Amino acid sequence: MAEITLNDWEKKGKYFTYNGHKIFYIDEGDFSKPNLVFIHGYPTSSYDWFKVWRELRPKFRLFAFDMLGFGFSDKPRKYKYSIHDQAALTEKLLINIGISDTHIFAHDYGDTVAQEVLARYEDRQREAGGKYGLKIHSLCFLNGGLFPETHHAKPIQKLLLGPLGGLIIRLYDEKKFRKTFSEIFGPNTQPTEQEYEDLWHLINHKGGKMVLHKLINYIKDRRQHRERWVQAMQETKVPLRVIDGAFDPVSGKHMVDRYQELIPNPDTVLLENIGHYPQVEAPEAVLKHYFEFVDKLLVK
Repeated sequence: MAEITLNDWEKKGKYFTYNGHKIFYIDEGDFSKPNLVFIHGYPTSSYDWFKVWRELRPKFRLFAFDMLGFGFSDKPRKYKYSIHDQAALTEKLLINIGISDTHIFAHDYGDTVAQEVLARYEDRQREAGGKYGLKIHSLCFLNGGLFPETHHAKPIQKLLLGPLGGLIIRLYDEKKFRKTFSEIFGPNTQPTEQEYEDLWHLINHKGGKMVLHKLINYIKDRRQHRERWVQAMQETKVPLRVIDGAFDPVSGKHMVDRYQELIPNPDTVLLENIGHYPQVEAPEAVLKHYFEFVDKLLVK
């Protein structure tokens, strides 16, 4: 499968200004084709999608971006990061480049941002019949904390969320990072040496390590806005699918079980022995199940 180096990924990018800060994004492909927007996870970046990017280009105009505090985007230390703000950034950026309707592919932290984007879409449907704002054609979730009651936070996440988070992050180094990540990948799909190096580089770019404890407030956001976000998934007519790495200790099979309990007509796929990053660990399987989901929507 054709992959893209981190250097080539950066070269594809452009920048958009949001609240005085630079946001990295890539907008690529045939603009006459349907739009597909990727929303990445924590603590990584849009580069998470590098193994599936080229295979999706023939069918879509592809758009990916690094949210504020991530990847190649700015990482201000004095900023109140929140899921609602990242959702506002998402919509503003899309509107700025002329994307008014799209399919969405999300992962981890990006799942939560996508839930708020979906909730805003549902608000507009009720208030104005969907005449204004971003229109969503479909939404596919990879592993993420769709329900706070099923999110099994790692010890480092709990520490960062606590009152000593600012101190803990200073002690967080590459060795600890590698250990944490190895625990959430599948037993036979561990990151390569190059992937570890790229991930750590992106986390540290522009001093990003020093805002990880601020970004992790998304866990509190999930608890506070659970009902709004779950209700949006329960009531929407937007086609939804979950493709989930079952081995993931954070949001694996146990999350999918809960999804099937709560969401009407649940459309879910479990990838056995795959961990928290299916698009990196098993890109061929992710593409297969994504195309099965979206192809029938594209012919309408």
